[in-house]
Amino acid sequence: MKPSEVRALNDQELVKQLEEGRRELFNLRFRLATRQLVNHREICRVKRKIARILTVTRERQLANG
Repeated sequence: MKPSEVRALNDQELVKQLEEGRRELFNLRFRLATRQLVNHREICRVKRKIARILTVTRERQLANG
């Protein structure tokens, strides 16, 4: 998900995407621990997605004062 795509989402969609990303990260870590994860880069991709969502959320908080 690109930053421009994240910025286009409203607040409720951001919360939903954040929840989904954290759930996905949990599942990936679980699969890593049980040695079922094939592509380790997926973890980095999901972490980056979560970070983008949190960044946009924080930008909006600061803009609203």
